[in-house]
Amino acid sequence: MALPDWSALKGGLSVSVQAPEGSPLRQPLAIAAMAEACLANGAAGVRLESPEHIAAVRRRCPQALIVGLWKRSWPDCSVYITPRWQEITAVWGAGADVVALDATDRPRPEGQCLDELVRRAREELGVPLMADVDGLAAGQRAADLGCAWVGTTLFGYTEATRERTPPSLELVRLLREALPSSVPVVCEGGIASPEQAMEALRHGADLVVVGTAITGVDAQVERYVKTLREDRKSFCKL
Repeated sequence: MALPDWSALKGGLSVSVQAPEGSPLRQPLAIAAMAEACLANGAAGVRLESPEHIAAVRRRCPQALIVGLWKRSWPDCSVYITPRWQEITAVWGAGADVVALDATDRPRPEGQCLDELVRRAREELGVPLMADVDGLAAGQRAADLGCAWVGTTLFGYTEATRERTPPSLELVRLLREALPSSVPVVCEGGIASPEQAMEALRHGADLVVVGTAITGVDAQVERYVKTLREDRKSFCKL
């Protein structure tokens, strides 16, 4: 599908519909059902991980706006979000409309480099890329290379930012001020409430992505159970 005009997306919500390894929800049918529920209730799009899940949602929701990625890990390499050309082509071939990839300055597996990946994606596939970044410099470089969207996804998750807690509304503001208006800024990571999502928009985000707070059943249940257990221990000591 062609990307919708940004007037239809600006100020909207995209939901990251993912499940961790080992979760019963990490099944194509379960992911597709959650994605359909999000879209039916007004989400502008969904962010999905792995070609298998992207293809399942595309079949069930043919008109969905899908941002796709593939998490792959290599020893001695911290880049894992769509790290190589092989992952880009697989995600695109599965039916994603936008392919998200790590756009930080960290080394990639097999010596592949961001500059060449962006060039090939644009010239050989014509695929719009979403740059997942951790800071202003990475966002500016990604936009200069030709990435269509820039998101704050990796703030708090890289070696340079791991001591900081997302969301970074300040990074959203800096990116919006520095990047051309034609490059949408996506606030992703750490948004836990509608109020925080509104704050992201006020700081200049064009689109807000929420994941765990909406679709992270495993993490949310674990958080509640842990809190209740700790409170029960404290109560029993009284």
